Amino acid sequence: MENRNQIFKLRPFGGENDQDEERIHATIFDYTVPMSYNAWAIYFKLDDQTSRPKVVEVLKTGLERTISQCRQLVGRFETNLDDDGYSFVKRKDDTVDFIVEYWDDANVPSLDEIQKAHFASSILGDVGRFCAPGMECGQRPACHPENKPVLCAFKANFIQGGLIFVMNHLHYCQDVMGWSSCARQLAGNCAAAMNGTGPPPWDPAAITDGDRFTPKLQARRGQEVEEPRSKPCPVSVSTKPASSLLIHLSKSKAIKLKKVAADSLATCPNPLSAWISTYDAFVALIWRTLTRHRRELYRVGSDEKPLLRQAINLRYNDRLNPPVADKFQRNLLWSARTQDLADQFTVAQIAETEPLGNIAARIRELTLSITQPAVEAAVTRMLALRDKSSLARDIKSLPPLSMVVTDWRRASLEGCDFGFGCPCAFRHLTPAAAACMVVVFPPRLHGPSGKDEGPEIALSVENELVNAISNDSRFTEFFEVRGYEVMHKDLVRE
Repeated sequence: MENRNQIFKLRPFGGENDQDEERIHATIFDYTVPMSYNAWAIYFKLDDQTSRPKVVEVLKTGLERTISQCRQLVGRFETNLDDDGYSFVKRKDDTVDFIVEYWDDANVPSLDEIQKAHFASSILGDVGRFCAPGMECGQRPACHPENKPVLCAFKANFIQGGLIFVMNHLHYCQDVMGWSSCARQLAGNCAAAMNGTGPPPWDPAAITDGDRFTPKLQARRGQEVEEPRSKPCPVSVSTKPASSLLIHLSKSKAIKLKKVAADSLATCPNPLSAWISTYDAFVALIWRTLTRHRRELYRVGSDEKPLLRQAINLRYNDRLNPPVADKFQRNLLWSARTQDLADQFTVAQIAETEPLGNIAARIRELTLSITQPAVEAAVTRMLALRDKSSLARDIKSLPPLSMVVTDWRRASLEGCDFGFGCPCAFRHLTPAAAACMVVVFPPRLHGPSGKDEGPEIALSVENELVNAISNDSRFTEFFEVRGYEVMHKDLVRE
């Protein structure tokens, strides 16, 4: 049996030729993400013939080359010496932790058991134990730039029948698509190490293209203003214990739901919003369902206007001209908010009275509202702020009935060969659920529904509402409840 725990201090490939100190300035988009660590878990099925020591060596070699390419992952996030911004600071003697742990004799489910549970993270129990120590997912003071947080670490967790490979990184380093591109680059480097072939091509612009979004802080020091801090709401979405349901929307049910939404579209002032996507339709139904149940829990007025936020990826749909480099590995997300639209639906409209198609069309309008001129105007205002860390998003300050949607379908690792195997699924190991979050995962290639397999969605709701939503016939007509991505310890299930 292998040693239970191993720690390797990895140096970037060719690092002996690096500068004594290298700084990559943070972009304006880096400042807007939460002050948190991410914990991306990639699941692999390994047979008895797979050599674990060989997998470890392949991962070590692949990681050494990858961190020499993704240079914003090595070192710490620190204050700039010449302005009020921050930088990713890599010093020549910096290393990255790669931890290996073997869980065969521990109380950890096998890969087959995890797969039968649809890779729902709750089956793992304490998800933090599979992460690098101190980098467990979540917002914490240690992630504040003033504390010089470490940028990344990796952990290989061998379990019965498989491997859970966790990539921990500070959210300032990259968003979900940046992580996905990084994982694909790592896969190519690992496959090359396994097969003895040349590494895949690498374009440094995947990192350096962020320079065009780097604020010129020195020239603006005299014009900077204080950011007005938002006052916490009397009751925020974070004050109530919550769990996260793992739900599934099959392809056939998605077609049916999209037709229901399209057929009910009554009015659409914006002709561009007249076309409703599958995404628009299922987000509309989720928003309707959550609003209908939450309005009683929080006793909000029917004429109040709840907030919907969407994370918009600026890499796609010709949103930027010129576009960023292919496989851009930094942050490039923008928040679309219903409060920025000229017209907003009320609680009563979302919950009951407005046709579902009209709500879906409003979501389409919200998505289309994020254009390059709109982003540039907002960035200009942001550059005048003295404390750039105040731009970090914090969902704890959102009012009741808020909903935040982030779509990870493009981050699929389907067909991504690491040399020792291809991923079965990926998850984000979150120890707690915030009652406003909706995360859309890509369909699994070998999911239980076969060719009808569609996206899986982590739907966070207050514990008081879990059973009501799970048994809501208008909801379950389309969505299959597969389990719990996060299960709160005090949840009482029917």
